Amino acid sequence: MPDVESSVDRSAGPQRVVIVGSGFAGFTCARNLCRLLAKQERDTEVVLVTPNDYMLYTPLLPDVAGGLIDPRFVAVSLADALPRVRLVVATAETIDLAGKTVTVTSEYHAPRRLSWDRLVLTPGSVTRLFDIPGLPEHGRGLKTVAEALYLREQLLRQLELADCEEDPELRRARRTVVVVGASYAGTELVAQLRALADTYARRRGFDPAEVRFVLLDMADRVMPEVGEKLSDKVLTVLRNRGIDIRLGMSLKELAADHVVLTDGTRIATHTVAWVTGVTGAPVLGTLGLPMERGRLTVDADLRVPGHPDVFAGGDAAAVPDLTKPGKITPPTAQHATRQGKILARNVAASMGIGTQTVYKHRDMGLVVDLGPGFAVANPVGVRLSGLPAKAVTRAYHTYALPRGINRWAITLTYLTNAFASRPLTLLGLVSPEEASFVGSEGIRHH
Repeated sequence: MPDVESSVDRSAGPQRVVIVGSGFAGFTCARNLCRLLAKQERDTEVVLVTPNDYMLYTPLLPDVAGGLIDPRFVAVSLADALPRVRLVVATAETIDLAGKTVTVTSEYHAPRRLSWDRLVLTPGSVTRLFDIPGLPEHGRGLKTVAEALYLREQLLRQLELADCEEDPELRRARRTVVVVGASYAGTELVAQLRALADTYARRRGFDPAEVRFVLLDMADRVMPEVGEKLSDKVLTVLRNRGIDIRLGMSLKELAADHVVLTDGTRIATHTVAWVTGVTGAPVLGTLGLPMERGRLTVDADLRVPGHPDVFAGGDAAAVPDLTKPGKITPPTAQHATRQGKILARNVAASMGIGTQTVYKHRDMGLVVDLGPGFAVANPVGVRLSGLPAKAVTRAYHTYALPRGINRWAITLTYLTNAFASRPLTLLGLVSPEEASFVGSEGIRHH
């Protein structure tokens, strides 16, 4: 293996900080670290290793799947947003903590080793899979652009095929969608897909109720994170839209044309979304370090115990929640962004710039978009639903996007959507293989 980035003697050159992953934590860390280094005029190289040349704003993937938002608008260009950062567009396969190297691979070149003086692990998360027959082959997640686009195109394709289907049972199967997971992403997804299907049905002149949506979850309520009052409102709204919600239920097996539920019920369908939670990226399992719930164990200052030059945050790290002793922070974009700022500060402190601190947060609440005319939110503890929550939700996402041109594009999309229906064009951009858990997220399920 060529060692193009020798780490034998780095004392003569600038120090190098390698950040693995360009999600919320990695992106925020890189941006803030560059600012801190620039103020001190330090000769330090910041390297960002990422399989994509963009930061993906994942909270809006349900809107992409529902055909509301163009996927380009949720992808923030790293070259434009991080001009001082050296981008290495590749996948981090293995990490040698003793030798201080990261082995990166790409389909366009042979494996290479990249040396580091400080390492920040923010590779994010992947969909959590279970040992369910047929899940890797027939289920699709919602962690990547490919998966979101595939779900949109799969729904439209099945609806078009159903229009020409003479067999009523086959037509019903093509017009049936099963979504597993009634937390944030799954609930937002089913609401947006419902809106897309309703638009299609009205355009084609048949009853939208003929498109069936089934939402499953092992929990006893939808979106338990928002509290009982808002959860009950979400349940009522979804059921009023004709969504069949089955709680205390999941999948037993999947096939190309049907699923079997844990209670033995068989549902004929060609479209299954699996949105039941996440676990740390596969590269974390190669480190041989302590893990908690699939995430790397770290101290409150986001350092990896026993490795003072290694830091971790975001979905990849089990960060202690100092506001709830014994708990870890949940894998949300809000936490990842805040942890990115602490990572930058503490990495800089480890190089003699400023002082380090621990990660302690104040919960600012959440926002959940549930399709046309409805959302729920609890900013700073104020419970909102309906149009007020919709306004807060859209304002928050627009503000949280880290680049002005993306904010502008999303704002125009929202304004356009107020006067025009979502587009129904079927472009065939993503193949089933590209959107699979292996092809899209790199999950090798055994």
